[in-house]
Amino acid sequence: MIIAIDGPAASGKSTTAKLLANRLGYVYLDSGAMYRACALAALQAGVAHEDTDNMDKLLESIDIRIQYSPQGNKVLLNDIDVTKRIREEDISRLSSDISTLGPVREKMVALQRKMGEEGGVIMDGRDIGTVVFPHADLKFFMIATAEERARRRCEELRQKGIEADYEVVLAELKQRDLQDSTRALAPLKPAEDSIQIDTTDLSIEQQVDLLHQYVLGKLGTAGV
Repeated sequence: MIIAIDGPAASGKSTTAKLLANRLGYVYLDSGAMYRACALAALQAGVAHEDTDNMDKLLESIDIRIQYSPQGNKVLLNDIDVTKRIREEDISRLSSDISTLGPVREKMVALQRKMGEEGGVIMDGRDIGTVVFPHADLKFFMIATAEERARRRCEELRQKGIEADYEVVLAELKQRDLQDSTRALAPLKPAEDSIQIDTTDLSIEQQVDLLHQYVLGKLGTAGV
């Protein structure tokens, strides 16, 4: 099957998608990592996101691949492992701007569809169930309160040794939500046939168990 998991930042979709993929023996594909790699390529080339001419040229020259590994996928930009670099804060901010550009989304969607064409994949993002895989076998839309998502993000940063101000993180998340949901191209919204999962009061294990039950129901079997 192809399973699509969408939702706002820090709703739990990425961690849940990875663990669910491991449980099912599926390949996990992180669409956000691809936009981050594109943002890194633009930063390295000195191309501003509003520079459409040079952005188009950049898109023609870059190769972004996700290399599957049971120990954790690697993101390759022109055959260089950028898995750690794309998780840094400057790339996070830039990828949000990059992802609103039509040519960028067009290239990323084409790559994502190619990666998932054989099935047996779980992909998470903002528009997987609405744009990338509108005919996915299962679509989930994960939500949580902004306050809970800010708490999670702060905890994630602290575990990495990064000091985080809760109010700043909360404001940034709300701004990201607004930007993602109101952009003209592929806005963040649940697909009509998606299953909404509120993760506010759920642990990661509970989230994975819940989605797994939906998968089992879809497969019509007692086990995978």
